[in-house]
Amino acid sequence: MPAPTGPAPATPARGGRRLRSAVITLALGGVLFTVGALGLAPQQTPTVASGPDTPRSTDATEALRIRVRKLPTDPDGWSALGMAYVQQARSTSDAATYNRARTALRKSLALRPAGNFAAETGMGALESARHHFAEALTWARRATAANPYSAPAQGVLADALTQLGRYEDSYAAVQRMTDLRPDSSALARASYTWELRGNTARARDLMNKSLQAAGTPTEKAFALTHLATLALETGDPRTALDLAGTGLEALPGDAALLEARARAHTALGQPRQAVADFTAAVAGAPLPQYLLGLGDLQQSLGHREAAEEQYDVLRAQDTLRKASGAVPDADAVLFEADHGDPDTAVGMGRAALRQRPFIAVHDAYAWALHRAGRDTEAVEQADLALALGTVSAPFHYHRALINQALGRTGDARTDLRRALDIDPHFHPVDAPRARTALSRIETVR
Repeated sequence: MPAPTGPAPATPARGGRRLRSAVITLALGGVLFTVGALGLAPQQTPTVASGPDTPRSTDATEALRIRVRKLPTDPDGWSALGMAYVQQARSTSDAATYNRARTALRKSLALRPAGNFAAETGMGALESARHHFAEALTWARRATAANPYSAPAQGVLADALTQLGRYEDSYAAVQRMTDLRPDSSALARASYTWELRGNTARARDLMNKSLQAAGTPTEKAFALTHLATLALETGDPRTALDLAGTGLEALPGDAALLEARARAHTALGQPRQAVADFTAAVAGAPLPQYLLGLGDLQQSLGHREAAEEQYDVLRAQDTLRKASGAVPDADAVLFEADHGDPDTAVGMGRAALRQRPFIAVHDAYAWALHRAGRDTEAVEQADLALALGTVSAPFHYHRALINQALGRTGDARTDLRRALDIDPHFHPVDAPRARTALSRIETVR
């Protein structure tokens, strides 16, 4: 198969696309694509909720529990069960499920200490899901050393490298994964490498190929989610609505698809349907990106009390995060900057960046610095967020307001225009603010 990643173009194409990890959602916040089949039978193939590789069925998890009870010394059974728990934890953020995943994977490693690439791959996926990307990289390297021909291990390696800001290395790992097994999971990762570099057309083409290669409802739903997002963020919410609806037929109740459909309804001026879909997504998976999305939508509609209900849940989640000593992620930094104490947000952003020097974290840190009045530092981080050529309306909006605060009106105007050209509906609150800010600048001109 021809190499799907390849070298970056000299000038990345800049179609209309923003990272879902910015502002409304954080699909890239942990592991966009985490693991693939571990060489087990189909019913034993666990994947991750935020990726196309793992089954979401609780029936599959129960079957694996039964298996390890019958075969307690089978390392493959324990590694498969551990990966099933990783999938559950990614969709619920439940600490107890993460612990069950770790216990199962450690059991597998105890039973087969050497050459257990399946469990090592699982540990890498677990650490990525918990946003411990340096640890994920260590496990992924162990897995790829134990089995250089394991496509899933290369995928976990690529994921960790991406989140650690080692983009060229991650592209190479995706290329190796695709060369080894050009399945739906590998093609989805290849799509993302081009999305990072701003080549929306190639990203869409590869995601369509991932959809065509999808062998399970989960893989199909995953590809449709991201195709819907591409459509949304190139100003085509009607197509996004259709794609999300098709995905929900394959996997009813999927939170990511519900969120994509909610955003499409929002862009189409259908707030009642948007609130219903966001509410269903939160009910299925009370993750920060869905809570923040629903809260911001309610705020844009003037429903302050309803918005505060979601924000209060986010505050409670952050209290638990602080108690556990976990490092904040981009959503938490953005939320604190806008709805809490900007100086606290700056500290959170600095801590997040140390652990995860990814473009979405640079953007969140830039916004926190701006809100704290530290715009000279903020613009440096905003530039880093856009350094790859990634097409992101929120990133450009944030940099626009930072440049405006620095008195760089021309740069601010350019970024505001760019944000609205990419996606005129990129955020229910910030997009109208961007139009107002641009109008004022144009009026002064």
